[in-house]
Amino acid sequence: MATTLKDFLAEHPVDRENVEAHKARMLAEVRAHRLRELREHAGLTQEQLAQRIGVGQRQVSKIEHGDLENAKIGTIRSYLEAVGGGLAIEYVTDEERVRVA
Repeated sequence: MATTLKDFLAEHPVDRENVEAHKARMLAEVRAHRLRELREHAGLTQEQLAQRIGVGQRQVSKIEHGDLENAKIGTIRSYLEAVGGGLAIEYVTDEERVRVA
């Protein structure tokens, strides 16, 4: 008999706080590596990128190391535009994904 995910989780409780903390660390590492790659592919140093978007080099470094909690959306958008891309913001649930910006 097939069980649902809900049934499985009821029988095998998960420490959601621990899972979310681990997930956040993993995502920060992936973002940091990918953002640095995008900047380097654009031929920019952190200092050059910082000058283009009007922030200090330290802010660029923090963004590349996954410290996005304190970064302004506009700064992240400017970063991505400076390396040739853009920013998309989505509302995500289990059932849907809606692009909001």
